[in-house]
Formats: sequence, C-alpha cells, structure tokens
Amino acid sequence: MKLSFVTAISALVLLAAQHASLAAAGRGPRVIIVGAGMSGISAGKRLWDAGVRDLLILEAMERVGGRMHKHNFGGLNVEIGANWVEGLNGDKVNPIWPMVNASLKLRNFYSDFDGVVGNVYKESGGLYDEEFVQKRMDRGDEVEELGGKLAAKMDPSGRDDMSILAMQRLFNHQPNGPATPVDMVLDYFRYDYEFAEPPRVTSLQGTEPTATFADFGDDAHFVADQRGFETLIYHIAGQYLRSDKSGNIVDPRVKLNKVVREISYNQRGVVVTTEDNSAYSADYVIVSASIGVLQSDLIQFKPQLPAWKIFAIYRFDMFPDRDVPDATDIYVPRWWSNRFFKGSYSNWPVGVNRYEYDQLRAPVGGRVYFTGEHTSEHYNGYVHGAYLAGIDSADILINKVLNNVEFKVRPKYDDEQKAEAK
Repeated sequence: MKLSFVTAISALVLLAAQHASLAAAGRGPRVIIVGAGMSGISAGKRLWDAGVRDLLILEAMERVGGRMHKHNFGGLNVEIGANWVEGLNGDKVNPIWPMVNASLKLRNFYSDFDGVVGNVYKESGGLYDEEFVQKRMDRGDEVEELGGKLAAKMDPSGRDDMSILAMQRLFNHQPNGPATPVDMVLDYFRYDYEFAEPPRVTSLQGTEPTATFADFGDDAHFVADQRGFETLIYHIAGQYLRSDKSGNIVDPRVKLNKVVREISYNQRGVVVTTEDNSAYSADYVIVSASIGVLQSDLIQFKPQLPAWKIFAIYRFDMFPDRDVPDATDIYVPRWWSNRFFKGSYSNWPVGVNRYEYDQLRAPVGGRVYFTGEHTSEHYNGYVHGAYLAGIDSADILINKVLNNVEFKVRPKYDDEQKAEAK
C-alpha cells in the first residue's frame, strides 16, 4: 500500500497537531508500558510520535525483543521465536517488510512451501510418491477454498461460526476429518502450523480467508541473518530510545529484569509494582504481556479486572509447546514453561467474534490499556500483527488523552447495533 504525497503530508500534520496539543496541556501524560516486545516497543514509538515523552518501559527479561529472539546454536545464531515475514507481494505492503528488506537489509529467503509435496515420509522409511501427495494437497486446497466461501457468507456476529474440522467434515465427507497419514501431515502443515492449534478448536470464520495473506499476499520470506530478527525491534526502539553504537538500548526509560507482579489502578492513575518491590506511578499503563501470561497468575490487578475482561482473556488460546544427519547440538525452546511468555502465539478459537476481540483490546477503568499480537483482530499470531497492535493501542490512549474519546466495544450482534441506532 503506497501512501500518496498528500496522504503523507496529512499524516505529518496530524502528528504535529497532536504533539502541539500535548505540549499546550503542560505536562503530558505519564505512561508505563509493561513489556519490551514488538507491541510494547511499537506502542511506545507511536506515543512518542504523538508527543508523549514521559514513558517508562518495564521488561521482565534481561533483554529487549520478547518472542523475537536469537540463540547461539552450534556456533551460529538461530531464531527461537519469530522467523518469517508472512504476507508479501499482495495489493498492500506488509508494514514490517520495508524495514526488514530495505532499511535493515536483513538476510532473508523466499519460502517455497510448495516443496512440501516432495518431502512427506512414510513411517516405514522413504518418501511417498510426489504425484500422489500433490493430488491430496490439491484436494485440501479445494476444501479450504470452499471453507473460505462458507465463512464469507456467515453472520459477522460469529453466531454461525464452526470449527475448521467441522467444515472439513462437511466438504470432504470424512466423519473424523483427515485420516490417512498423508492427509494428516498435510493438514498439520496447513492448519496447526499456521494457527497454533488443531482444526477442531480453530474458528473457521476467524481464520478463513487468512487476512495476512488476503491483504498482503501469499508469499513469505524466512529471515536468516546473524544479527537476528530482533534487530527489527531495536531499529524501531532506536528511533525514540537512546542506543549505543552497537544498537543496544541504553535508555534509562527502559528497565530490564523488572518482573511486574501487580498493577493497581483507580481514577487518579496507576501504580505498577515489580518482583523486587519497586513501585512506579503513572497516569496510564499499557500491558503488552502475552495472552498466556494474562491467563496465569503472574500479574495481579487491583481491583480485579471486571468479569467481561476476564472472560475475553480466557476465551483465547496460546500455542504451547530427506535423511537428516545426527544432531551435533539440540536446543528446545520451551515458550510454554517460561513464565514471562506462557506460549508462542495466540489462536482464534471457535465462536469468538469481533465483540470479544474488542473486549480483549478494551481499556479497563480508563487507566489500564492492553496490547500484543493477541489484540490484533486481523493479524494475531504474526510479527506485523504485534507491530500494528502496538500502534492501535497507543492510538486508543492518545484519543482518550487528546479528545476524551472513550474506546467503544462494538455490539455483539448486528441487530443490537441497529437497535442502538434507533
């Protein structure tokens, strides 16, 4: 998506106006951001661009980056978190692609996923016939396309939603879904791998067609740069946070090894308390912890979050956990057992609709805001989803501070919306 010159100028004027409004108001709002992953850093950049200068970022780990992290393995740096830029060469430009490919020139490679048909192995050894696997792949494509057409006809409220497995049963006439070894392997590659959970619990309406590929294109590029994919986060952070010549963040507004355990909030502001008993006060807090962490007991909210917020949080799921030469090194990243992440990325379960997504994004008490890839309605589970979610959450806060405009949760059903309009 290319911005016209006029659009670009308009955006700059808007940001300048926001900055001026905050400056005219005297002391700008004090904002604490919990978490220095992609969404937290992105939210901070958006706030900074809008003139919010009093920022404090509290990160539980000893590093910036969240689930974008490299690990030295067998003498080389490898990614143990995010690894792809997914959604390329479509009508719109994936917002992180220009930074990855042009600004940073991170080494990346086109991923030819069509090659999977030539790499399906028999349990007894050897490969399945490629022509046979291709036919099964084509059949899976047909079923998926039919599922996408069905999803497009469903009521946007989610009342008609079904699982991907139910759709497969409907169109593939298999009572238990894919049953042969080949079909099961291809099914795992198509759905479990992409959506973090098996088809039986994944929403058809929420994932078909996949917005990332529908909006940005079907291609994906694998990032394989010794600097690490996390360089992208340091690049964004370096635009408003102090860094050294090596690109490391050395800004005192970023505090590492600060494990947030309690967030107290009232009409006057918030107090964030960490595991070392440090307490930080602010007007607002943006919580970028993963959905898995929100579902755990790591962070306590006082008062307790309202029932609608707790319900929204627990509606979502988190992904837990040719001849190949003998391994010389084995490293198993266990995101699920890490209390600061509690999983890899979020899944859109059956029956969750835009109303519940809005509830997940919605602020609490006018002081506590939430962000993360799980709050991205269209791109949850992706790096660009986390990036855009940070911007979105910051905009919600900015709109409240500048214009006193509260975030509104969309009605659950269209008939409710019509009733409100009367």
